[in-house]
Amino acid sequence: MAFLALLEDLASRQIRRQRIFRDHEDFFANDDDWLMSRFRFPRAILLTLCAELGPDLERPTLRNRAIPVHLQVLTTLGFLATGCFQRELADRSGISQPSLSSMMSGVLSGIIKLTGRYIRFPYTLSEQADIKVQFAAVAGFPNVIRAIDCTHVAIRAPSQNEAAFINRKQIHSINVQVICDATMSLTNVVARWPGSTHDSFILRNSSVGTRLENGAGRDGWLLGDSGYPLKRWLLTPFPNPQSTEERRYSDVPTLTRSVVERTIGLLKGRWRCLDASGGRLLYNPEKVCRIVRACAVLHNMAQQNGLPLIMTDQQANDPEPDPHVYPPDARNIQAVRLREDVMRRL
Repeated sequence: MAFLALLEDLASRQIRRQRIFRDHEDFFANDDDWLMSRFRFPRAILLTLCAELGPDLERPTLRNRAIPVHLQVLTTLGFLATGCFQRELADRSGISQPSLSSMMSGVLSGIIKLTGRYIRFPYTLSEQADIKVQFAAVAGFPNVIRAIDCTHVAIRAPSQNEAAFINRKQIHSINVQVICDATMSLTNVVARWPGSTHDSFILRNSSVGTRLENGAGRDGWLLGDSGYPLKRWLLTPFPNPQSTEERRYSDVPTLTRSVVERTIGLLKGRWRCLDASGGRLLYNPEKVCRIVRACAVLHNMAQQNGLPLIMTDQQANDPEPDPHVYPPDARNIQAVRLREDVMRRL
């Protein structure tokens, strides 16, 4: 009879398993070097970030063991910084894996809300003046306001439209547009296109590409590689340089444009979840794009505060697919003449 009663209780869900609470690790008990190695920021900046995100993360709950804001923020940063599997992070934090996955979404949303404060493209002459001087100091190339490139972030095969996410290296990925200045700060990041998307298509359909095409920032140029079309506001190398002048012209912007490659390396080195050496991101494409945008904001926070990152060979080993060479457009006479004029002045 007792056994039958037990079965009846189980069927009616009257018996509940006792909840087990694990102690939360006090991350702030460690020094700044330890915090930087795990979360990429020292204590003071982490506390400021927690205070900014707090209003969005302090959810009303009837439970007496709500996850503290600082633990939500630091655990999310720990994942972004290391690419560490969530279960390991959850065990270290004393929270369950489902709770970690749920709270990470809220932290990402809070960080993305800060985008307007940390990532801006300079369209006015006053904003561009110092930038041109900084780029000219690299290799003597004049009038450059930004450098542009794309980078791929590896993902698992999505359940829908899988073929669109296969890039030229036959890897499922998100193709991310990155525009930066000479100090390796990001001024535009577009993370929403599958890996098979051409770099030039992403630029053409971005807000920066649209505004520059419509005349904004006419007194400065973007520098791009051969995967982009030559335009009056976007200078690219000669596809097949023949003369000494053409070869010299192609060498100088390549050296100047290398800052965007170093920026991408720094972004992925600081936030290892984006780097192929840390494995692919095991989320749907939409969440991966949100992770990329949050990492971009955090990258600029670190840059603005002058925070260092020691790069290793493993962190830098993330080769990109070679760009599709964009065919020259003979109809773009103004841009062709502009490039030839710049070539003669170098």
